[in-house]
Amino acid sequence: MSIARTIVVAGAGIGGLTAALALAERGFRVIIMEKAGRLEEAGAGLQLSPNASRILIELGLQDRLQPRAVTPDAISIMSASSGGEIARLPLGEEAALRAGAPWWVLHRADLQAALQAQVNDNPAIELRLGCQFDDVVTDAGGVIVSQRSGTTRHSEPALALIGADGVWSAVRQRLFPHIQPQFSGLIAWRGTFETAQFPSGHTSQQVQLWMGSNAHLVAYPISGGRQINIVAILQGAWNRPGWSADGDATEIRNAFMARHWPGPAGMMIGAVDSWRKWALFTVSHDADWNSGPVTLLGDAAHAMLPFAAQGAGMAIEDAAVLAQCLGSMADAPAALARYAGLRRARVMRVQATARRNGTIYHLGGVAALLRDSVIRAIGAQRVLARQDWIYRWRP
Repeated sequence: MSIARTIVVAGAGIGGLTAALALAERGFRVIIMEKAGRLEEAGAGLQLSPNASRILIELGLQDRLQPRAVTPDAISIMSASSGGEIARLPLGEEAALRAGAPWWVLHRADLQAALQAQVNDNPAIELRLGCQFDDVVTDAGGVIVSQRSGTTRHSEPALALIGADGVWSAVRQRLFPHIQPQFSGLIAWRGTFETAQFPSGHTSQQVQLWMGSNAHLVAYPISGGRQINIVAILQGAWNRPGWSADGDATEIRNAFMARHWPGPAGMMIGAVDSWRKWALFTVSHDADWNSGPVTLLGDAAHAMLPFAAQGAGMAIEDAAVLAQCLGSMADAPAALARYAGLRRARVMRVQATARRNGTIYHLGGVAALLRDSVIRAIGAQRVLARQDWIYRWRP
């Protein structure tokens, strides 16, 4: 296929793999460069709300994902101050009918494996593992992308380069070195335990959101319901880059004990034997995304706090809009500028929602009691309906 129909994607994460599939559907040849020698789990569980699952289903991934995904019955909003449930937001079939697509929770590794299998089956996509982005220059026909595999350096001519290489993006660093991720002051701890080792009443098919003073906890089933994934958010000064540092189980257990969290939350924290942690960094919503025939996607463009469960969802949406723009416009720089223009306002709103949610989740004292009362007064259906602008989105 000609250079005029070749796109290079840097990064084989969720956004990069989804972009490759969406672009291939539009008739492009896609080369994915991934510096890792093999794709491995980075993180444990994730939530895919209907705005994201709809796109994956349209890309033909339903049969690969459905056996591994769990469709939760509800989101149970819990208050650490009262120890009880203050609202239960209905999901399951009701949410699928409302939004036109399912709400899935699953292991990140299962999603990445499904995307990789779909990519491997597509003759228009070449996945180059152990291949690192090195540099990019523009020319009359598009870009020349330099890449390294071990000690070998190679140049690839293409129509455009997509930087889908995460919050510490090498493509962004090359284009916009002044844009640096900002530490939020928050640390995410993640772990899993086997569902069978816990009382059934505490491990039903639901997402649990526990809100507490300066901390919160999210738990939900993954791996077909065989495991429970836990993410705990705490304040802290530790801010090392990366996604999977060792976490000290004693440290996190003591942190939640010191806050006098209710028994069920403490039991889940205690059930995890091995913890991993990562510092939460964001990329400003007003940062540059694109330069001529080069653009950014997902966390590389707009890394956000995970408190709207939309990090993966926004990358998947980016991929769909990017493919639409490149597929409908002959001029790549113009198409990429249109993509960034179409995405920016929505991403800014989701980023702001995630920040606001984090503030609400971490209220304490009288403010927490008032928050709980307001949520009860609003009611579950109205709380859920407030997110329709996220979940009902279509490319």
